[in-house]
Amino acid sequence: MKKMIWTGALAACVFTAGGCAPEETSTENETTEIEGVDAEQETVSQEPDNQQESVKEPKQEESYYEAVEPLTGEGTNEVPPERPLAVMINNHPDARPQTGLADADIVYEALTEGELTRFLAIYQSAHPEEIGPVRSARDYFVNLAEGYDAMYVAHGWSPGARRMLQSGGVPYLNGLFYDGTLFHRSNERRAPHNSYIDYEDAVSGLENKGYELQKDVPANFYKKDGFSASSAAPAEDVSVWYSDKYVVQFSYNQEDGTYERSSDNTAFTGEKAAEQIEASNVFIIEAPHRVVDEAGRRKINIEDGGSGLLLQHGEALEVQWRNEGGRLLPYKNGEKVPFQPGKTWINVIPASPGLEESVEGIES
Repeated sequence: MKKMIWTGALAACVFTAGGCAPEETSTENETTEIEGVDAEQETVSQEPDNQQESVKEPKQEESYYEAVEPLTGEGTNEVPPERPLAVMINNHPDARPQTGLADADIVYEALTEGELTRFLAIYQSAHPEEIGPVRSARDYFVNLAEGYDAMYVAHGWSPGARRMLQSGGVPYLNGLFYDGTLFHRSNERRAPHNSYIDYEDAVSGLENKGYELQKDVPANFYKKDGFSASSAAPAEDVSVWYSDKYVVQFSYNQEDGTYERSSDNTAFTGEKAAEQIEASNVFIIEAPHRVVDEAGRRKINIEDGGSGLLLQHGEALEVQWRNEGGRLLPYKNGEKVPFQPGKTWINVIPASPGLEESVEGIES
């Protein structure tokens, strides 16, 4: 496995965190979805000095906005009170490249069965026309969606996720009941890697189920330049190993000030837009994992906190993570650490082998 070079003592940063629908029936087996390893982004003013002929330095005026987007921290003059939409997105090799993933404000990546990861893409500031391929629900992803009071979209579910969703705590839309209506299939891919949904269809379906679509969205806390810590280590090319067969890379683009994501050394782009997927914040955390059934499904402890790494502006800061109301947030010396405005990727890796063995590219 890969070894990571760790920094010494680390400085502190400040961060503040910022009804039920009728039951459906499906002609498919709605109880469970068994999956094996394969199945399942100037105004300048110059005033001459009357006493001198020299010209003053140009003064850059800052842009002012009336508000900020709650899940990106970016300036805006209008924040729609729209409830976030959280969509389960397939990451099987046959499901790549995905559609709409680059528009998500926040993306969680975690293992499901075998050595495959899956994405929970949370949308609020942008509404992509189409999203997918959509995949089945897992209970820990439902918990994360609930932390943002998001409406949840999936195609299929594990037994644990089914119990959680049918209990009525999280508004949801399941492709098991709307395949061929709200959800549509691509002829260019084979099932189960070809289920898609349009953003507007998802919202329409949730509205028809009687769910509340407009809510105030509690904001994460953002600081213009993110964290500032003298002990942060250079981190411009970072690899996250989920297994010997699957690795994620984040490469810092100095011009854009973002991390570009690659998967297995291949640029991670959208299916319909060739731009490489990027994020201003990459938050890597370790959490206990254990397999709970013969299908290889996992239980991931996202409640108790643990060690993490926060990547911003080409640097890595060693932090602790905490679960605050369902959101996984970085802390340092007991204080919250700020995110930098922009998109955020949160990679959840197993505590065994953990960060030290699974992350490389952090310089000393």
